[in-house]
Amino acid sequence: MLILAIESSCDDTAAAVLEDDRVLLSSVISSQFDVHARFGGIVPELASRRHIEAIWPVTAQALTEAGVELADIELIAATRGPGLVGSLLVGFTFAKTLALVRNIPCVDVDHMAGHLLSIRLEKEYPGFPYTALVVSGGNTSLFAVTDETTFEVLGRTRDDAAGEAFDKVAKLLGLGYPGGPAVSDMARHGDPEAFSFPRAWLDEESLDFSFSGLKTAVVNQVNRLRQQGQPLPVADICASFQEAVVEVLVEKAVRAARRTNSPALVLGGGVAANPRLRRLLGERCRREDIAFYAPSPVFCTDNAAMIGIAGYHRYLQGSVVTPDTDVYSRSPLN
Repeated sequence: MLILAIESSCDDTAAAVLEDDRVLLSSVISSQFDVHARFGGIVPELASRRHIEAIWPVTAQALTEAGVELADIELIAATRGPGLVGSLLVGFTFAKTLALVRNIPCVDVDHMAGHLLSIRLEKEYPGFPYTALVVSGGNTSLFAVTDETTFEVLGRTRDDAAGEAFDKVAKLLGLGYPGGPAVSDMARHGDPEAFSFPRAWLDEESLDFSFSGLKTAVVNQVNRLRQQGQPLPVADICASFQEAVVEVLVEKAVRAARRTNSPALVLGGGVAANPRLRRLLGERCRREDIAFYAPSPVFCTDNAAMIGIAGYHRYLQGSVVTPDTDVYSRSPLN
């Protein structure tokens, strides 16, 4: 079955063509860094407008690179949520319209489900069940993944997502947008023990996360240094901040895998591309005798290939959308 997948949940317009759930024929991603960089973050209205401009060219390019025609497509899968409503509406409405015109089925996909299954885009991936940690700008959650369509939330962020905290710290330090890669790059040159930033462990048995206190601690430290007229040791601040985030993510992810007796731990989401997180989580899993898997960085960030995989299995379940199916801003999986 040839699948056309569409993703437009935030500021990336993406399309991919897959054969069933394993053969990726093309994956095209159009980013909006140039649009939002001057604002230090995503402006929803501008994101929606750029999606409108990019959705067809990106789709056409994906079809061309896959060597297929629109008439060859047998199923369309599109992100329904969570995300920015305006952005979601562009991609989801486009997908439903194409399906109606071509008289083929269209399935809705939860963006989180895409990240939970993105590891299946790699040659090596775990069997079921496994534990998954999804870390992005909008989500930081732990899941027990039973099969391609069954996910149980084990823990979630109570306030800021880890990626959101990275972006806010980057903006505070004038590192530009997107903030995550900028902080990570700067941290490579800093001392992770230069500042003792807090780790929010919450309740002893909790698998939830909280990064608002850490963000506030960084703001307070920066303000103190500025008030004292001292130069900002940006690299040290970034390294110390990143270490505080990564330490909590690693500990709670391993704790979740132990609690569920999971043989494997999968990392996903945009922050999963962070080299420090990938390295420390991999090292910890080896010590704990837990198999560790992480997608290639290109499949960590928002992409349509993972939406195609999740959509294929939604379709096998018999799930298809109707013309009046609407998008949602918050995931029911959380």
